[in-house]
Amino acid sequence: MIRTQGLTKRFRHVLAVDALDLDVREGDVYGFLGANGSGKTTTVRMLLGLVLATSGTIEVLGRSMPRGAREVLPQVGSLVEGPAAYSHLSGRANLALFDAMGPSGPRATRAGRVDDALERVGLGGVDRRPVRAYSLGMRQRLGLALALLRQPRLLVLDEPTNGLDPQGIREVRDLLLELNAAGTTVFLSSHLLAEVGHLSTRVGVLDGGRMVVQEELAVLLQPTGRVVVTTPDPEAARALLDGRVDLVDGQRLFVRDGDPAELNARLVAGGVPVTALAEERRTLEDVVLEASRPGSDRWSRA
Repeated sequence: MIRTQGLTKRFRHVLAVDALDLDVREGDVYGFLGANGSGKTTTVRMLLGLVLATSGTIEVLGRSMPRGAREVLPQVGSLVEGPAAYSHLSGRANLALFDAMGPSGPRATRAGRVDDALERVGLGGVDRRPVRAYSLGMRQRLGLALALLRQPRLLVLDEPTNGLDPQGIREVRDLLLELNAAGTTVFLSSHLLAEVGHLSTRVGVLDGGRMVVQEELAVLLQPTGRVVVTTPDPEAARALLDGRVDLVDGQRLFVRDGDPAELNARLVAGGVPVTALAEERRTLEDVVLEASRPGSDRWSRA
């Protein structure tokens, strides 16, 4: 669905994107992660033909970009740096105008398409007030409605939950999962680790313009091979486990090459109380921070 090779963008003396190789496959919910200023939005703009690359190649839906934009863009829904809308018009009028400008469908069914898009993003009851009177969250919802209006094969979204409250974030998450289940590939650019962790099947991590991780999320978060044992007597547990303890953190012991059932039986037989025991798994935050440069502190875990 999206493939780049050596994609690079330089603004004079600033290297914004550095030899990026993206691989977004059909059916993915691809989480494109990066701290603020890492080059995410510049990458998205190049994918859509809004900014020309300094070097490298871009392929979207099997066509070279930006050369194939006329064939590609009608099949792509996008939201980049907030929705583009005429501020003096209502949200419904903006959607009707957008629908009229492209190959969305018959004019006779336009009102139905607009109503359906507004309903899907929670703006079904919107009145005739102009977009300039919308809150930031309402503007984001309107941008999503614009992106969905033509039932795209591919959604490219840059920080789509910006300005939304927790309920709105959950609604957008559910909507994107529903669309993906129906066959839409989703490319989601965000600096919110939790948001991407809840949605994505694959992730790419951008740091300083370079791709530092690109993998299936399930692979990144698989067990580490260690077992975490929680006990009120960590010293007795460490003595009993014969040097297999890599780390003691308060009442938690990180035990390498451990079988949970065998460890539990051994500790209980040795008179060591066990309050919790589980395989250690890395979190998405662990993966991102390990891959990022020291000092990359502009991430949001929310």
